[in-house]
Amino acid sequence: MARAQFQKGQKVWVESVGLWADVERVIPVWAKGFDEPVRVTYDVGLGREFQGHELQLPENDTMKTGLGNWRVLRARNKWQDQNDCAHHPFPGSYPVVVTDQADWGGWRVPGAEYDRMPEKIEQQARIIAAAPEMLAILNQLIDSVDENPMDAPPEARRLADASKAVLRRIHSQPMPTTKPALTEHLEPSASPAPVGDKAA
Repeated sequence: MARAQFQKGQKVWVESVGLWADVERVIPVWAKGFDEPVRVTYDVGLGREFQGHELQLPENDTMKTGLGNWRVLRARNKWQDQNDCAHHPFPGSYPVVVTDQADWGGWRVPGAEYDRMPEKIEQQARIIAAAPEMLAILNQLIDSVDENPMDAPPEARRLADASKAVLRRIHSQPMPTTKPALTEHLEPSASPAPVGDKAA
């Protein structure tokens, strides 16, 4: 099975050509009887498709947040035929955000939700996958302002304060509620039989 190593719009170094390029298309190749692509190639606008081992990420793109390399992979759409979902951005597949080095674990949506608004879900997947990089940028902004707070422009200080508020929300534990939020949507369970009662 093949896994997508890069995503659309990502900047990559093309070793065989010796230049930087942007991934224009991720091209999964499906085979009957397999749940995942058997091969994934990339169109970077250079006249041919490249395999993953021919491309490299810039060094500054590596994650330094301790969260790892979150990425968007493509999973095969099992609930719809490719012809029935031609309106999807990538017919025959849907995005899965992987947050583990072993290509499993992470975030995904139900098929019906994806079919209802595929473009929005694709964008959400890219935002989630970019979260570690955005977190690193917030930390860098805070550090740069904290080094010389009196010399930082007012707008930079305001952005650093807003970044700290976001980080507080990320790192704080939610307060327990007195009753679960979903109880009103659940069917009431049957009352247990009194102890000692026997079925007739």
